[in-house]
Amino acid sequence: MVNTELLLLYWRLGNAVLERQREEGWGTRVIDRLATDLRAAFPDMRGLSRSNLKYMRQMAAAWSEEAIGQQPVGQLPWGHVTVLLDKLDKLDDQAQRDWYAAAAVEHGWSRNVLLQQLMNQLHCRVGAAPSNFPAQLPPGDSELAQQLTRDPNVLDFLDLTSRVRERDLEDALVHRVQALLLELGHGFAFAGRQYHFEVDGDDFYIDLLFFNWAQNRFVVVELKIGSFEPAHLGQLGFYVAWVDQNLRQPDRHSPTIGILLCAGRNDNVVRYALASATAPLAIADYTYDTLPLAVREAVPSSEQLGTAVAAALSGEGTLTVGLASPSAAAPLAGEGTLTAGGEPQPATDVEP
Repeated sequence: MVNTELLLLYWRLGNAVLERQREEGWGTRVIDRLATDLRAAFPDMRGLSRSNLKYMRQMAAAWSEEAIGQQPVGQLPWGHVTVLLDKLDKLDDQAQRDWYAAAAVEHGWSRNVLLQQLMNQLHCRVGAAPSNFPAQLPPGDSELAQQLTRDPNVLDFLDLTSRVRERDLEDALVHRVQALLLELGHGFAFAGRQYHFEVDGDDFYIDLLFFNWAQNRFVVVELKIGSFEPAHLGQLGFYVAWVDQNLRQPDRHSPTIGILLCAGRNDNVVRYALASATAPLAIADYTYDTLPLAVREAVPSSEQLGTAVAAALSGEGTLTVGLASPSAAAPLAGEGTLTAGGEPQPATDVEP
């Protein structure tokens, strides 16, 4: 209540600035004069600087007094409000401001987390991954499950600056599990990596297993460094079915879902593959697009990664793909040297 009253005070000051500027016109230094007068009248009160008065004017232009008292923005600290005004400063950004304000209140985001989600355009990615949830889950549950997907998943926090294999990617994700849980969304708890189970003596390993306590369901995540292939869904569907039968308690838990993270996809192939799957599955990309250019140039494309893994598994030796010089190559498997596609090529700005 104290926070809301403070925001209402700031809103009234901002509204006063707007009214004075309308009456006196631009160039009359309304904000400068008001900041000087307020500091003189209230020398012990903080937050009455010229820059803060500009934010107050922006807030008064963006929200009504009733909105500050009744909507989620009124429950945010002032620092959160300034972030929203800084990063969403256009007139047509109001719907996004309200969306992020509501999400920040619901999930208890810190100011830095709010800033990160704004920079990564979370509002465009939540629930955006193609899935078969509407066909495999009841209507209400399918909508909830869809909200657990993000497309693409932004994995910049991994700082991967060299060639990676799926296990390397998994290692990095687990090492930065807190950042991963934040990227996955609200309510995720880490249940295990390389989660082992047996079926009639055969061993299987789930890349990453999570439990989402907000929706009360297990979430199986499978990692692929290459582009999507229909065969990936068979493996993921198998894992989901096992978790559903052996870990899930039907009277307590919602149906298990599976999310495949891959480095690229053909949407038509995805559509056909999902149509034939019987488990509730979603397919999402991951990206390092907001990494600095120099870092992104060091990360090969999904096609190059797929070629590298295939060559390594075939035992044909060291692979030099997308590297600035042959000396940058490191052995993956086997002996000798293999140069994919001829001589080593200079690094280029490729999409991960």
